[in-house]
Amino acid sequence: MPDRLLIRLDRSGGLTWLRQLPDGRTPSSSQSGAPPASATSTAGEIVVLVPAEDVLVISARVQARNSAQRRQAIPFAVEDQLLGPVEDQHFSVEDSAADQLGVAVVARRQMRKWMEQLTAAGIRADVVIPESLALASKPGGASILVEGDRCIVRLGTWSAMACPSADLPAWLHLTREEGVERNIEVHEIGDGGALELDAETSTHQSGLVDSLVFLAGQLGKPEINLLGGEFASGHRGERAVRWWRRVAAIAAVVAVLIFVHRALEVGQLTRNVERMDTAMSDSLLRTFPDLGAAERTRAPQSVMRDRLDRLRGGDETSGLLRMLGQVAPVLGRTTRTQMRGLEYRNGILELGLRSPDVATLDNLREQFSAIPGLIAEVTASVPADTGVDGRIRIRGVEP
Repeated sequence: MPDRLLIRLDRSGGLTWLRQLPDGRTPSSSQSGAPPASATSTAGEIVVLVPAEDVLVISARVQARNSAQRRQAIPFAVEDQLLGPVEDQHFSVEDSAADQLGVAVVARRQMRKWMEQLTAAGIRADVVIPESLALASKPGGASILVEGDRCIVRLGTWSAMACPSADLPAWLHLTREEGVERNIEVHEIGDGGALELDAETSTHQSGLVDSLVFLAGQLGKPEINLLGGEFASGHRGERAVRWWRRVAAIAAVVAVLIFVHRALEVGQLTRNVERMDTAMSDSLLRTFPDLGAAERTRAPQSVMRDRLDRLRGGDETSGLLRMLGQVAPVLGRTTRTQMRGLEYRNGILELGLRSPDVATLDNLREQFSAIPGLIAEVTASVPADTGVDGRIRIRGVEP
């Protein structure tokens, strides 16, 4: 059960109210007059009970393909039960997909009068129902609330009314003649004696003090709502819209902040890239001072890659790094020879070596020449104290 503010509007325009809490507790008495703003603004749901005499509660069978068609057909399905023209009536229909639907009908003029009275009292209702539908509906039974010379009666789910207490026996006698038997529960405000039903009454409770307190205990979830069509209440939706607008505004601010943050990040990254490009260009110029004009206009990393490829030999048969990579395994396997120097010029590598003898030096030449794409020759052989100082010249050839 929601935190419910229950308000009763009588035929003279008077108001009584009480507050039902979420745990189902109900005050022992209602209060007269309009509820204070503190009660209306904090209530989870505001339900208004209007006089049952002014609302026709009936059921109608309508076959239609969807709810919109059913609602359009309802006025014409119950037209023969109305006292006034269809266009002057306001119809509220049970929210159900069944063919048999509950209908509440009230004159538009009366509905406008109630809404004006509620607005003047500062009340914006969520639900408006006839007070007769606040009585509990029990299968095969009828509930009657007797308030002096007036009765509120609920004979079935969609059969409810209000009438003078003196006329109720005749109404019940008429239903029995039509073959409808009901177990009747009578609840009477005051000491009793206003209604005599004898054996027709299965239970009779008297001595009730407050009608609204009794109705609050009977009322469950409202089965229909007169606030529809031109009288639809949108203030709860307006509150939700306001919250959504606030959420949307916050989301927009967050999006702007994210965009600004991203823009700052992009700007910072751009500046970092520019600094790195400048640093690479300076490093490239220091490493290769012989850069041509065309190379200076290219990306530094691209020029650096090309230069390194050229040093490694690229796709050519010569090149210092390439040639060293080819002869290094031979030198690594030689333990009796020391390398005393290295010179590279115009694609020719000259190695200064100290070997134990000329035969060892010549053996190295043969191993170098056995490498595909290389030609080696001994260009010098000078005797020394511990061996022979020699020089081997190596150059690349086309395969």
